[in-house]
Amino acid sequence: MLLPKAPPIWGALNGLICVYKPAEMSVRKLRNILISKISKEMNELEVRPPAGYVAIEGKPTEKLTVSVRPNFADHPLVVGPRYQERDLAVSWSNHLGYYTSGVLLFGIKSGTREAKFIRENLPTRAYRVKGVLGLMTDNCFRTGKVMMKSTWKHVRRHNVDGFLSAMQASHQRKMFELCGVDMESQAAYDLAKQGLIRPANAKIPIIYGIKCVEFEGPHFTLEIQCVNEYEDYMTHIINEIGLKLRSVAHCTDIQCIRHSRFTLKDALLIKHWTLAGILDNMKMCADVIKESGDLVHQKSATLV
Repeated sequence: MLLPKAPPIWGALNGLICVYKPAEMSVRKLRNILISKISKEMNELEVRPPAGYVAIEGKPTEKLTVSVRPNFADHPLVVGPRYQERDLAVSWSNHLGYYTSGVLLFGIKSGTREAKFIRENLPTRAYRVKGVLGLMTDNCFRTGKVMMKSTWKHVRRHNVDGFLSAMQASHQRKMFELCGVDMESQAAYDLAKQGLIRPANAKIPIIYGIKCVEFEGPHFTLEIQCVNEYEDYMTHIINEIGLKLRSVAHCTDIQCIRHSRFTLKDALLIKHWTLAGILDNMKMCADVIKESGDLVHQKSATLV
């Protein structure tokens, strides 16, 4: 069977891919797995043969023979595989914590610039966060040491909904305070008419929407749309909910279900990380970016 040639495929590996990150795996380790898989499959294709050199043999007074011989200094057994892991530039657009699973964007080769632009544009992300009432841990997550127990049967669905509504309203007020616009100015009014806006500060988490999508005491599930968030912040939200409802709670699971316009259905599982699967996913991501128009080059303070 004639293998496809590696150089055209290497040239096509430029762009963004959307992958699914499992829980309890770091983003850096996932990046290393991606680089290793691509490099391995590239070297299984038809690669460039070793370079040759011209050899001229014979005495000047006699007939000379000219031949082309392989240059062993360029042989893969000497210099290593044609495609090495250090040759592949890969960077992530959004960073997920060790215990967080879900949608993760990687830029490959020239796609690292697109990944950087999307990261700097501060797009919103959506999470599905699960919690359990009645137990508090030292790190607010299920892996921590239990620090406190409390009753929870007095907590009802409407209690959770009421607190989440108040939290969302508080964060939306903060959104305008952090956008760098005077609340009493015409500019603030014009921005408010356009809808939700991103804050000027890229380090302060802002929640644009939070609701309880499932409640079966003591277990409950939240859906959160936010920006500038990080894993510890999400777990502390669950802890705060427990305290405000006169109980305690800890987080059991965090899943990123959307990053900007990329959702779970776009994410590629590790078992599907083949060159064919990666190239198809890269094309899909390019189509999403093209359709969105301003996902990479943001021209407005309003959210995409």
